[in-house]
Amino acid sequence: MNYFIFTFVFIGLAMPVLGQEDSLSFTLEEVLIKENRMEIPFSKSSRNIHVIHRKALETTPARSLQEMLSFTPGVDVRQRGVGGVQADIGIRGGSFEQTLMLINGIKLSDPQTGHHMVNIPVPLAGIRRIDVLKGPASRIFGQNAYAGAINVITELPETYNLHANLYGGDFGMRGGTFQLGLPMGKVKQNLAVSHDASDGHWYNSDYAVTNLFYEGGLALTPFQEVKAMVAYANRDFGANGFYSSSFPDQWESIQTTLAAISHTFDHDQSYVQTRIYWRRNQDEFRLRRNEPDFFQNQHSTDVMALEINGRRELAIGTLGMGLEGRKEQIDSNNLGKRDRTLLGAFLEHRLEFAEKGDIRAGVYSNYYSEYGWKHFPGAEIGYQLRPWMRTYANFGSSFRIPTYTDLYYSGPTNIGNENLEPEKALSYEGGIKIFKKGLQAEMVYFSRRTTNLIEWARPDTDSPWQPQNFNEVVFQGLELGLLYAFTSSTSSVKMQEISLSYNFIDANLVEQEGQETRYSLNALRHQLIGGLQVSYEEHLELTAKSRYIERMKLDPYFLLDIRLDINRLKKVGFFAEISNLSNTDYIEAGTVQMPGRWARGGLTVNLSEK
Repeated sequence: MNYFIFTFVFIGLAMPVLGQEDSLSFTLEEVLIKENRMEIPFSKSSRNIHVIHRKALETTPARSLQEMLSFTPGVDVRQRGVGGVQADIGIRGGSFEQTLMLINGIKLSDPQTGHHMVNIPVPLAGIRRIDVLKGPASRIFGQNAYAGAINVITELPETYNLHANLYGGDFGMRGGTFQLGLPMGKVKQNLAVSHDASDGHWYNSDYAVTNLFYEGGLALTPFQEVKAMVAYANRDFGANGFYSSSFPDQWESIQTTLAAISHTFDHDQSYVQTRIYWRRNQDEFRLRRNEPDFFQNQHSTDVMALEINGRRELAIGTLGMGLEGRKEQIDSNNLGKRDRTLLGAFLEHRLEFAEKGDIRAGVYSNYYSEYGWKHFPGAEIGYQLRPWMRTYANFGSSFRIPTYTDLYYSGPTNIGNENLEPEKALSYEGGIKIFKKGLQAEMVYFSRRTTNLIEWARPDTDSPWQPQNFNEVVFQGLELGLLYAFTSSTSSVKMQEISLSYNFIDANLVEQEGQETRYSLNALRHQLIGGLQVSYEEHLELTAKSRYIERMKLDPYFLLDIRLDINRLKKVGFFAEISNLSNTDYIEAGTVQMPGRWARGGLTVNLSEK
């Protein structure tokens, strides 16, 4: 904790003496939050949403999407090693099964297990921004958006551009990224490729991760466009401590393929998008890396979906509608050969009133072949107290069906439960936002009451884990956030921005005597995140990020990461990063010992058409 205090004392001392510059060429008020039907300016959103922009993706001391998200307030990232090999993402105390990941609104949920949710086949260089929606999002995105949703957004380029980087570092870490924007007349294209590898920071923790991403768009008319997207990711890694401490030679290989094609009509007061997509995930797991016959799991899942979403501007507000059909299949030597069908319908309406207020309400109705029809209503209301101050409140219901691993898995340390019921929740949120002269601040209270919570438990350490339904659990918490972007100055040393956030979560889940739970009581209790960005003329930029993390059943820890960017040659730059500068001894997930202080460095090339 002393490191954290030192960091913010330094910030406080530096602010009066450093010059100032507005490092943002945009304001969050101008950002459009793009859901599958509605588009709402960030400043008029009646939810707690965190936006990670391209500038942050380029300068944050992070090497993967997972590590980027670990600096997001209210988001709990539990990594098994470095380099984005595998991580579980939770929002507001939710488990990794209760957070929905998306690419441009396409759902990436996997019927096998939520451990695969963050197998995002898009290099960081191909991402334009990331929208993190906290709280229930079933009404907006459907089933599995239980505690929140994270939408990774890409963008087709208007001009030619090329970005590349190469790096190396501790633990034999090496890799590179290549991204090319290639518009040709009415056709816009974006290609991104990345490869990351390491010998590992401890025994059997080596990895190799490759991502390939292509997106193209063709303007048929001024108001019609066709887009196609193809992405592929391959990751092979030693999995020491990932799922059990009894088998240090665990190994896993995962391949994820995503393909989508869409047609968009956007004219006058109407918007309609039709989209079809397919996602395949292949997973091979061995308890002993070089002995597949000892114990081996091989799973292959396919998800095929068709969606139609639209909106219409009316005299009495905006009407949004949507339909979806989804088929999920699995072929597994452990979980069997199974399939299930989902049908869903969305209906919502947004209305402005009294010039300063707005209300949005809707319902998502869902049919699953095993569980029949379920309905998820929700509503939001917001009011502008001042042009720079907004207050809001919302509620929503959410629902998650068990994965095939929850239901049918059989292994030495984990056993499924075919009698599980879906888990349900009702959530409430209230908050206030401030946007004024570079200042962005938000304070939020939330509560989520879950029934039939699915949680892995066991009576003693010699017994395998098995999921069970807990009758009722309440998560509630407080979120505070502050970001200040400084105004311009003629000084050569310039403070660009500072940020500080605090999140508190309380859960009333009480373990029964002789019963140990696995995930829910490992949720965040306290999370304190600070950031600082300083530049010298146009050549040097220093970014520092610090985190104090305290989970409900683990020891608290403090981390400090820094990055220095050197851009004297403008089109060619250099960077150096140090992670865990405080050399903290800590564990985030499983029994994986995370590395102490480590570093990497490299060069970047940025070429673009003026």
